[in-house]
Amino acid sequence: MSSELIQVLVLLGVAIAMFVSGRPRLDAVALIMIVLLPVTGVIDVNEALAGFSDPNIVLVAALFVLGEGLVRTGVAQSVGDWLVARGGSSETRLLVLLMLAVGLMGSFMSSTAVVAIFIPIVMRIAQQTGIAASQLLMPVSVAGLISGMMTLVATTPNLIVNGELMRHGAEGFGFFAFTPIGVPVLVLGIAYMLVARRRLPSESTTAGGGRPSLNDWVEQYKLHDRAFRLSVEPRSPLVGRSLEGLGLTDASDARVIALERQHTLRREVLRASADTEVRAGDILLLDVESRDFDVPRLCERYALHMLPISGAYFTDQSRDVGMAEAIIPVDSTLVGTTGDESRLLAQNGLTIVGLRRGRVTHEHGLENARLKVGDTLLLVGPWQAIRALQSDGHDLVGLSLPQEGRTLIPVPRRAPHAVFCLLLVIGLMLSGVIPNVQAAIVGCLLMGLFRCIDLDTAYRAIHWRSLILIVGMLPFSLALQRTGGIDLAADGLLALVGDFGIRPVLASLFILTAGIGLVVSNTATAVLMAPVALALAKHLGASPYPFAMMVALAASAGFLTPISSPVNTLVSTAGNYSFGDFVKVGLPLAIMVGVVSVLLVPLLLPP
Repeated sequence: MSSELIQVLVLLGVAIAMFVSGRPRLDAVALIMIVLLPVTGVIDVNEALAGFSDPNIVLVAALFVLGEGLVRTGVAQSVGDWLVARGGSSETRLLVLLMLAVGLMGSFMSSTAVVAIFIPIVMRIAQQTGIAASQLLMPVSVAGLISGMMTLVATTPNLIVNGELMRHGAEGFGFFAFTPIGVPVLVLGIAYMLVARRRLPSESTTAGGGRPSLNDWVEQYKLHDRAFRLSVEPRSPLVGRSLEGLGLTDASDARVIALERQHTLRREVLRASADTEVRAGDILLLDVESRDFDVPRLCERYALHMLPISGAYFTDQSRDVGMAEAIIPVDSTLVGTTGDESRLLAQNGLTIVGLRRGRVTHEHGLENARLKVGDTLLLVGPWQAIRALQSDGHDLVGLSLPQEGRTLIPVPRRAPHAVFCLLLVIGLMLSGVIPNVQAAIVGCLLMGLFRCIDLDTAYRAIHWRSLILIVGMLPFSLALQRTGGIDLAADGLLALVGDFGIRPVLASLFILTAGIGLVVSNTATAVLMAPVALALAKHLGASPYPFAMMVALAASAGFLTPISSPVNTLVSTAGNYSFGDFVKVGLPLAIMVGVVSVLLVPLLLPP
């Protein structure tokens, strides 16, 4: 073992020790290694910084932007809403649908982003069904990790392994090369979690940083049985007339708080102003304050059809209709007025549905109540109206949004455009007309052209810490190759299991990669182990593809600890899981995934 190799291994050990301790941050550790590795003389500064020009780094950044476009346009949220509607109250059905949705979406966008999207969705499902969120969040994280085994672009380790193949002169993996293995693993993961969820904590958990939920406000302000959805029939006398003709925009007993309107490819929620024109097929969202108000008679008079509501007070419409609490300050123009007289609320299309004065909550006579300094108002209306009110900052202060407000969709009308961009990128990658990185950049540019995302948001969407981590660890691969470290590791593995055939070698490679992934991020693990895998293949005179595939699969099998992947870290807090919860659920699954991989990989990618 040369002195240069000893220096490189010492630096690698220091980096791993800092990764495990969590101090300093992972990206800071990577930057430290970029500075120290050239000091050894094994590589120079240009080689230490070469990762910044790596096409795979640009590709990863572009995929972050594409994923953010799907989030901002509501494509991802629509999937969650569909799950709520289809899953009902069956825990088994919900778990299966959740894992399928996360696995599918994570195949084409960042699994971390997908899991982040689904955490509030799971919390809402838990509130509506009474199922403990901890019973659903761990399956979501498992599906997020398995989604990395579905396609080439599903996770960063796949791209790192693919890049290493190409640097060694191989063609690289196809877009769906992982799918024949990922699909059986996903099915296995779902079946396993249906049983293993019983080992998870069953107490309910809440998330939102102390924020109330819409359901909390429904209980506090006693809004049960006040919400109605009324569809406007084509024969209705309201068609072509304004809401003022209905007389329910400023009535004290019942008020239209918003309208749903279906277009060809999208559904829109409109503010309920007096001059809003009613069309056939519109759905009126009606708040009925008085128990004496006769809704069936209203339907009969205006040819309206009453639609079912699955959630309490429009909570099943929380993607479009929201609530906010606000306090009236001393200098507010609302002091001394009633809700009917407020131009501010009328202009923004908001309705007062609750009033709290001191510790007393008022639910009736709100539109005629004279507002006082310090009153807390519960306002309801389209989210876009609530966002507009936030910018006022004078007549109402302390605007408090519920947990659901964190998942607001800025540009829902651009959802078809975002889906088109994603499909185009996938098509270009499958066709091979242009390199994958160019296909992803084309998709990002089109996302910007269609206004699915703007430049500032695109830069914020890129997870720079992850990119710096990859760039900082890539020089280790080159340094270990030059000093003979890669060959040494390969020779060590061959000495242990080389005489037993290909499958034992692949199994040992999986175990070693998964073991390193317990304490090091899956991205850094892939950077370190991909060269070892290719060296093993070279020593055996075998195809590099099964060995590279095994590293990629093992890097995504980080089920055992909350620090193995950002996906686990996200759900560990939200689900209130302990370290032991991950071990007792993740260890058997990791073993099963390893067995399936060892069995399938040599069949699909003959060595």
